[in-house]
Amino acid sequence: MKNFLILTASIGALSAAAPAFGADLARQPVQVKAPPLPVAAPIIDWSGYYIGVNGGWGTSRNCWDFNGVTPEGCHNSTGGTIGGQIGYRWHIFNMVYGIEGQGNWADFSGSNVSAAFPADTIGTKTDAFGLLTGHIGYAFNAVLLYAKGGAAVTSNTYHVNSVATGTEIAKDNDVRWGGALGAGAEVSLAPSWSAGVEYTHVFMQRSNVSFPAAVAADRIHQDVDLITARLNYKFGPGFAK
Repeated sequence: MKNFLILTASIGALSAAAPAFGADLARQPVQVKAPPLPVAAPIIDWSGYYIGVNGGWGTSRNCWDFNGVTPEGCHNSTGGTIGGQIGYRWHIFNMVYGIEGQGNWADFSGSNVSAAFPADTIGTKTDAFGLLTGHIGYAFNAVLLYAKGGAAVTSNTYHVNSVATGTEIAKDNDVRWGGALGAGAEVSLAPSWSAGVEYTHVFMQRSNVSFPAAVAADRIHQDVDLITARLNYKFGPGFAK
């Protein structure tokens, strides 16, 4: 009888404690899985050889002086251009250094009526140019801003035509050397591909151009402004190790 009373009391105590125990379980915090840590953006490495294409627009300012003394006036030769470039870059911390060679076909044409000889039209056509430049820039990871400077060469054809008939009176051509300064911005699109835009000013030395058929000569000054879009492919890894 004594054991039965003890068992009955134990069952009663457990029954009274059960609701409180259940309430404690209900108040337990729900374990939520922590969100994954953000993945850091890859660091772009601009080092390595690259090759690419470019295209855009240019204008060549040409001023003629008959026999180097008498001004005949100036004209802008404008048109399109397309070409390619090849180079190498060194990426050191955030600084990027490089060297690049560029060659372009061009179609810059223009003319004006000679101020010294109103019966004549003088004109200039630039059909090609080349650049050999050094680059220095700063990389904001996937964005590269840079300046450039170096040597330039242009291929030009000069002509004198009759205003009345349009008949060619004289023609000559030359290849002249000068300097180039410019700046650009480039964006990494993928590990090996990048695209950008670039401005370049080319300042050429004055050149004496002879026209044997007309038994005359002109001293011609030339400056060229170029705006091109570029697409490059870089060989080697695109991300820093």
